[in-house]
Amino acid sequence: MLFPTIDFAVFFVVVLTGSWLLMPRRGEWKSFVLVASYVFYGWWNPRFCLLLAGVTLVNHFGATAVSRLSVGRARSLVLALTVIADLGVLGFFKYYGFFVTSVTNSLASIGVTVAPPLLQIVLPVGVSFFTFQAISYVVDVHRGDTDAVPLLDFAMYLSFFPQLVAGPIVRASELLPQMRQRQDPRSVDAARAFGLITAGMFKKVVVANLLATELVDRVFANPERFNALEVGLAIYGYAVQIYADFSGYTDIAIGVALLMGFRFPDNFDRPYIAVTLQDFWRRWHMTLSRWLRDYLYIPLGGSRGTERRTKVNLMLTMLLGGLWHGAAWNFVIWGGIHGVWQAVERQGVLVGGRDPQGFRTRLLRGLITFHVVCLAWVFFRAETFTAAGTILGRLVTGWTTPAALDPSVPFWWLPLVIAGALAVQFLPEGTGARLQAVFSRVPAVAQGVALAGALLVIETLGPVGVAPFIYFQF
Repeated sequence: MLFPTIDFAVFFVVVLTGSWLLMPRRGEWKSFVLVASYVFYGWWNPRFCLLLAGVTLVNHFGATAVSRLSVGRARSLVLALTVIADLGVLGFFKYYGFFVTSVTNSLASIGVTVAPPLLQIVLPVGVSFFTFQAISYVVDVHRGDTDAVPLLDFAMYLSFFPQLVAGPIVRASELLPQMRQRQDPRSVDAARAFGLITAGMFKKVVVANLLATELVDRVFANPERFNALEVGLAIYGYAVQIYADFSGYTDIAIGVALLMGFRFPDNFDRPYIAVTLQDFWRRWHMTLSRWLRDYLYIPLGGSRGTERRTKVNLMLTMLLGGLWHGAAWNFVIWGGIHGVWQAVERQGVLVGGRDPQGFRTRLLRGLITFHVVCLAWVFFRAETFTAAGTILGRLVTGWTTPAALDPSVPFWWLPLVIAGALAVQFLPEGTGARLQAVFSRVPAVAQGVALAGALLVIETLGPVGVAPFIYFQF
């Protein structure tokens, strides 16, 4: 079920009302929210609810067994088998076709012909997110960072609909304690929640969708038609589009959860003001960054070994992070660019100048970081490695090509949207929180009028229909 739709609006009104009415009766409340989450997830294809239920059962029994076993080989074996089962689900749905095709092509290059069955597998929405949450839960139980909980509690945690299909990746230690408490509706920061939902709707429906339909999709679908300036604009446009799309979803998810009495961790913090790629990953999809750090990078050894080993661990983490996003070599290249550049940054060769914290140095490093991120986004967005090469090639060969963008859309409008979206990230830290605090002190009637006006603007400026969120495919 998509957030910016009438279907979800009706669904959420019913669920929000039922949730607060049933809150005093804990068992009924948990069952109600669980059923609602499965309705939300199965709205497109109810069969995927069976997959979610299966992952829930496997990890519940795995975590329960781990918690009851004493420290030893059997305990570690149960953990390993549970994680392997999670990765098996992820691997089958996301990587079966990629693996079979890659092996077939590799064998064909040395003269060996094989014809394995190539199944047409539909990727379940959100499978990457809920399998990562399941893995973090069973690992945290093994580490002693959280306790194993009853099946109903874990099922509700894993399927909780605001963050089910595209995050943020909420840890069991962050959400389960809140689910065990009886929430007080008087303590809900409704002004902040509605502000987040409205801001997320604007990012998604207006900024992301308009950039996609008027610029990015057209250029990336047929780059040979467009000149170098238009291609460059589309690359910047995609950097803004994916940020507005994904952070917009996160804002709505956090706001929806907040109205139900739950607080999610932040997932974005002005990522395009980063001055290094390490800084970028502290600001972009922060819950995934922390997941990769705690469950992949540190178990690999982190930075505890030699500098060479640290770089290897960093590179492996980014390559696997790229592969997590999709079963294609262009995602591996995307992760590789981030891994290589962070390794370069660790050498310290990019600091430069006598004042590494000076304005000019930080500005230069910020520009370099932003353009490395944009370069990687080309491989992330392009359908194939060849298509990415064509896009980048047009930056060199496309200077004599006539403009091909729709003349009905003023050319100045597109860079203005891109520049405006980037400029907002340079506002002083805490600006959003201060604005929300001011809005919360406005009388409720005035808040309602302001929100209604904002929704009218969004409806007016947004394109016809609602495109799926980009991260639904991951």
